[in-house]
Amino acid sequence: MKILVIGDIVGSPGRQAVKALVPKIKKEEGVEFVVANAENAAGGSGITPDIAEELFGYGADVLTSGDHIWKKKEVEEILDREPRLLRPANYPKGAPGFGGSVTKSKSGIDVGVICLVGRVFMAAVDCPFRAAREEIEKLKQKTNIILVDMHAEATSEKIAMGWYLDGDVSLVFGTHTHVQTADERILPKHTAYISDIGMTGPFDSVIGRRTEQIIQRFLTQLPVRFEMATENVQLHGVILDVDEKTGQAISLKRVQKKL
Repeated sequence: MKILVIGDIVGSPGRQAVKALVPKIKKEEGVEFVVANAENAAGGSGITPDIAEELFGYGADVLTSGDHIWKKKEVEEILDREPRLLRPANYPKGAPGFGGSVTKSKSGIDVGVICLVGRVFMAAVDCPFRAAREEIEKLKQKTNIILVDMHAEATSEKIAMGWYLDGDVSLVFGTHTHVQTADERILPKHTAYISDIGMTGPFDSVIGRRTEQIIQRFLTQLPVRFEMATENVQLHGVILDVDEKTGQAISLKRVQKKL
């Protein structure tokens, strides 16, 4: 079974890339299931209920997120009733929404997805390693195919999560830095791993924002309005081939498609 995992969708350009490119990739690669990180899909920061529905309509089966999940207050309207839109599982107890869920593919295969957020160089939240174990125990009752979005700043924290979950999940993939890494591999116990799957949005930018504004901020250290870039829109991600019965990864391939 092949699963497409899409890197952080940034604003309207990223959403348009999903709309135009996902059907083509699904047809060319034989993809049966699509997971996308969408925490920056609304104007470059956050997500709204309408945009979540828009992305489901474009072919996403599950949407993951990260530290920007709370940027748009209206998202709370959908989190408790839509298990296909995940917030990080390691937010404190009582936070609205789901940290993990199981969704059926078009052919009826159960696919589990877990969302986590890191703690290194980021806000203090609960332990992502312990939260991952709790979610895996729940999802394993329904499926052996489990994908984990480790939304984190530090590569070391992502790699540690990959090794920690090796043999227990199908894929650990990093998001948040918006820059695709070239370290995709299958770990010894058949879990696929990559430190960051990249960004879906304007590639000629500084992680999605207009370059001149970011450079001005670095030069002056003064407040600057960061606006969406628009040039050279691309979709970045990976395609996982996974054994439907065991959940073991067969292969992992990076994807870069230009709109």
